[in-house]
This record gives sequence, structure tokens and C-alpha cells, in this order.
Amino acid sequence: MNIMLTSAGRRNYLLSYFRASLAGRGRVLAADCSDHAAALQEADEAFVVPPVDAPGYVEGLLELCLAQGVGLLLSLNDHELPILAAARERFHARGVRVVVSRPEVVSLAADKLMTARFLKKAGLGTPMTYATLEEALRGLEGGEVVFPLVVKPRWGTASLGIEVVDDLEQLGLAWRYGQRRLSRLGLGSQSRGAEGLMIQECLSGQEYGLDIVNDLNGRYRTTFIKRKLAMRGGETDKAVTVTRPDLLEVGRRIGEALGHVGNLDCDLFMDGAACLVLELNPRFGGGYPFSAEAGADLPGALMAWAEGREPPVGWDAPRDGVASAKCDRLVGILPRHQAGSP
Repeated sequence: MNIMLTSAGRRNYLLSYFRASLAGRGRVLAADCSDHAAALQEADEAFVVPPVDAPGYVEGLLELCLAQGVGLLLSLNDHELPILAAARERFHARGVRVVVSRPEVVSLAADKLMTARFLKKAGLGTPMTYATLEEALRGLEGGEVVFPLVVKPRWGTASLGIEVVDDLEQLGLAWRYGQRRLSRLGLGSQSRGAEGLMIQECLSGQEYGLDIVNDLNGRYRTTFIKRKLAMRGGETDKAVTVTRPDLLEVGRRIGEALGHVGNLDCDLFMDGAACLVLELNPRFGGGYPFSAEAGADLPGALMAWAEGREPPVGWDAPRDGVASAKCDRLVGILPRHQAGSP
């Protein structure tokens, strides 16, 4: 089985995890719109493709997968998920299994306001959330919420455009400034206006990351848990694996209610006994490497499910108490003709 990772960026570690799980039974391929993407340099074969919103992107990607004998396709980018979700049956009909959730699941996870409403409906804790400045002001006046608050894009990604505010003046300024820069950040058109923003209470306590794993039919299988030790650029930088039955139950409830496919990257805070779920991302996230370093093998499970068999024993049993930290390293950039092109 050949694996293709699209929008591969700098997720070189995922190439290594998939290659280890393949154990010589196939190749790990990578595609990105930049020939300077770090992951392209370490793939078994690399392909420079158009941006995901370019005309004909899906058709070109499908032809590339067929030409390269790809059996399993995964995207690592939020902006590509809805495109592949809408086209996944076209890929499946040609023998290419796309690890992506249904369009409505991808849409719900991308919309942070709808995420909060989904979590509340599922009976899970979530931060106080307001769709408008006026709603937030009423919440402050009624004592429903207190400063600090977070003004953030409703359809945000990678912690872009987030502002923490401590008083009414900052709140008004952040709201108006946020509306102006949504388009510049690529997080919404000007026509969305204030609809593209939201306001949440700023959470305190210990942050955890969950990898909530469903199989390729959307059935819940397991949850990997990490206690976050440090963040950098909106991504987990240091973490330690832990066992917590209460958070396993949170993962199960989310996985069963959402019915996503593959990995769901979930962020939550524990403040005493209170558990507040913040975000859901239906893809491999920046927290998965900490599970993998402790022995989790989600790539092996995904390949097994795609082949109609059960995953290897122990794939879902990472060791407890394994601490890991990310670090930067350099990879040489091959000339474009050596990296390949579809």
C-alpha cells in the first residue's frame, strides 16, 4: 500500500511514523504546493501540486494518486479537508481511500461557534461563547462571564487572529480590528463582517490534548491523552502521556457523537473538577507525535482498516508517563525537478 500525505508542510515526523508502520510494504509519498516544504525532502517520492483552491485541484490529485498506486490519502491542512470531504466518494470509487470525515463533520469542526454548540448539546463542558459583541457585553453585565476574554475568528486555524482582552476598551478595539483583518489572514471574506468573529471566556487550569480515534467507518475505537507542558505558535511543544479515565470518557462521548473518521485532535482544560473542551480538529494534529513516541500506532491501524483487517496488537496502548519535546532541525531543499511534479 502506498500512502500519500497532502499539504505535507513540515510534518516530517508523520512520514517517519507511516514508513515505520508500512515496514517496507509500500511507499510514503508527499505533496505540497511549495517545493520548499520540509516534508517533501524526506518522502519516498515528492510532488509539487497547485494550491488546494486552484481550479482542477481535485482532478489532478486523483490522477496523481492513480498514477502512483496510492491506496490511502490523508490531508494535514484544515483548508483542504472540506475539499477532500466533498470529493471522497470519487476517490473511493477509483480505489483510493481518503481518511477524511463527512462534509458536515468537517464543517462543524471548522466553525468554532458550532463546535461549542455541539459540545453543549452532547452534555460536555465548553467555555462561555458569544457570537456577537452585544451578547458578550450582556454576559459581562449580568455576571455570566468575567475578563479576560478571547476574541477569535469563528473559522480560525493555527491560533491566527486571536486576541486576549482585559477590559471593555480592549474588547471593543479587538472586535473592530478583528473584523478588518479576517480577510488578510485568510480566515473569511469581508462580507462575513462581524459574523466571522466570536468571543469566549479565557480558560485557566491544566491543558490536555486528546487524540480521539475512530475507524474508517466512523466507529469509536480509543483515545490517547497527553498533558501539555508547553505550547509554541498555537501547537503543543512539550507534553507527557497520561492515563485518565475521566478524559477517556470525554473522548468516547465525542467520538461516538461526532462519528468522525480517523484522528480527531481535541484540546481541553481541566480546572479542578471542571472539564471544558475548547477545540476539535478532524485530522492528525500537532499533538499526535507525543502519543506516537509513547508507542501508539495510528498509521498502522488506518492501514489495517483500509485493508479490511484488525490493527496490530498494542497499537492503542501507548505507555504512560512518556514525556517528549519537539525541536527544529534543518533539511536540505532538493531542486524542484528532483522533488518531482505531477
